[in-house]
Amino acid sequence: MGVIYKTEEEIELLRESSLLVGKTLAEVAKILKPGVTTLQMDAIAEEFIRDHGAKPTFKGYDGFPGSLCTSVNEVVVHGIPDNKPLENGDIVSVDCGVFMNGFNGDSAYTFKVGEVSNQVNQLLEVTKESLNKAIEQCVEGNRVGDIGSAVQTYAESYGYGIVRELVGHGLGKDLHEAPEVPNYGKAGRGLKLKNGLVIAIEPMVTMGDRRIKQLRDGWSIVTFDGLPAAHFEHDVAIINGRTEVLSTFKYIEEVLNN
Repeated sequence: MGVIYKTEEEIELLRESSLLVGKTLAEVAKILKPGVTTLQMDAIAEEFIRDHGAKPTFKGYDGFPGSLCTSVNEVVVHGIPDNKPLENGDIVSVDCGVFMNGFNGDSAYTFKVGEVSNQVNQLLEVTKESLNKAIEQCVEGNRVGDIGSAVQTYAESYGYGIVRELVGHGLGKDLHEAPEVPNYGKAGRGLKLKNGLVIAIEPMVTMGDRRIKQLRDGWSIVTFDGLPAAHFEHDVAIINGRTEVLSTFKYIEEVLNN
């Protein structure tokens, strides 16, 4: 399938789904502390999503068991919620998808559990800022390579690794649509960005080696060297030549800053 460009009406429905993801992640943020399990987080997210008339997209997706992907420390993405309590100093990427009014929302935020080290804190800040730099490139006339180059240039300037095997993606009625949106690449290359394009941009940045491997559970992707990784994701549309971020971290950060 080629790229499916969206109408402004469709983008508004995508925005509603994306905002619900942000609100769901804020509900998770309310309980997140040492001693909480990722299964408890998953139950709260699923209930909140269903209470708002939506479905958790990830639950049952290719057989995935959770409503959230909860990826702790060296798990980059696709971690399965479990009964192991989170510990002070951990980080956990919480990736959430919802399906509502025929469209998907998909966003991720990497949370600190209690107090984390300065090195881990910097990894989170740089990964999040690399997402902002990618979003700045998401304007009509630019190319997909400009987005990946922005992430890569910024994150690698800190000596971090960029995961190459996993990428951002188009978003719409399906969770994963064309085009693929890598977090590395050459500026000026790739698909030209046009009005109606909706993509999920999701830098996955490792503290050390960029190589990854999959665990035997068939889902969890971990760093090769066991060092932590961070992951942030926003849904972005191009409307009238300009960037519109459809998802939000506002609700999450209101909880975290209280």
